[in-house]
Amino acid sequence: MTRAVFFDVDGVLVHGYHARPDLQQRWDENLLADLGVDPERFRNEFIYDIFIKKVITGQTSLVAALDRILPSLGYKGSPMVFVHYWLSHDSKLNQPLLDMIARLRQRSDLKLYVATNQDHLRALWLWQTLGMSALFEDIFYSARIGIRKPERGYFDFIMARIGRQSEPPLFFDDTPGVVAGARSYGWEAVQFDTMDDFTNHPWIAERL
Repeated sequence: MTRAVFFDVDGVLVHGYHARPDLQQRWDENLLADLGVDPERFRNEFIYDIFIKKVITGQTSLVAALDRILPSLGYKGSPMVFVHYWLSHDSKLNQPLLDMIARLRQRSDLKLYVATNQDHLRALWLWQTLGMSALFEDIFYSARIGIRKPERGYFDFIMARIGRQSEPPLFFDDTPGVVAGARSYGWEAVQFDTMDDFTNHPWIAERL
């Protein structure tokens, strides 16, 4: 029997956005100097609006959404250039965690997955460019599913794909609301703030 172990991306596998502001590592700190776009306006007028509402649930593409909003923010270049800047600057891997996950991958009593709220382009970037395909069985992301975690439909989709489990899936995520949602669904969910939250988990510690 194998156990499914899931990891969130931002704040867990990648150092970037984190539910705790003191642990965030911003990708956009030089956005104004580099591309002429005010990061606060970008967050307020794009991220907290159409990106969260439409892009990461797959209702519209990231490039199409950026094509519409960027001119109003003073950016006249190609949205593809902007996307590459965004993805490449939001790619600070949590290498110590990934090294531990690589050790776990050698075991036969577990399967490793990514569970994240992402658009299609970044999911592909994570999978191919950042090499997560070498460690994980699959990446379950909101644009693919059409639903954001922690909605029940998100977990329904995953369970339909991975099949019946002998133990509740184990999930590491930095967002308290997501952790609570996973627990209410019946998963064992752990709030991830530091490596200790992973390495000190009894089930994981036995296998490292």
